[in-house]
Amino acid sequence: MEDAEKGAQQHPDSVPEVGEDAVTSVSPTSPPPAALTEEERQELQEELVKVEDEIQTLSQVLAAKERQLADIKRKLGITPLNELKQNITKTWQEVTTSNAYRRTSETLSQAGLKATTAFSTMGSAISRKLEDVRNAPTFKSFEEKVETLKTKMSPSTSTTNPGEQDSGIPTTESLLDQPEEPPTQEAPMH
Repeated sequence: MEDAEKGAQQHPDSVPEVGEDAVTSVSPTSPPPAALTEEERQELQEELVKVEDEIQTLSQVLAAKERQLADIKRKLGITPLNELKQNITKTWQEVTTSNAYRRTSETLSQAGLKATTAFSTMGSAISRKLEDVRNAPTFKSFEEKVETLKTKMSPSTSTTNPGEQDSGIPTTESLLDQPEEPPTQEAPMH
């Protein structure tokens, strides 16, 4: 029964988490087991040295593997920038294939279709209203007046000097008030 108690003292119930130091898993205030024999203490010391050697060996192997990895990447032309680009590309692919992205994309697509339909409907309505306005008698009358004004303002052969144009051009108000007659030409004065 003493062996069971000794085993419980040597192997606590809590197992350290992955990556947790063994040092942090041992409580600093717990007293060292007093019931260790000299032989058990010697075995633990040997095991401690052995584990420390294994850790050092593994560290050296890891460093060698990291150097080998860097050498292979250098030979392949893989730079840190290339790796970053590949990681970004891979992440983007993962994002675009995710359910959330697909749902959002579908929702935005549907919203775009609805907006396009709404703008098309609105454009058709505006076109119909403009056509109605253009066919209205008020607009027809305005259009005729503009056409008359355009006819009256079109250049005709005259003898006025370019510097005297301001005095020879009738105002818009006078043209609209005058009856519609073809423009008259003055006889040239020599």
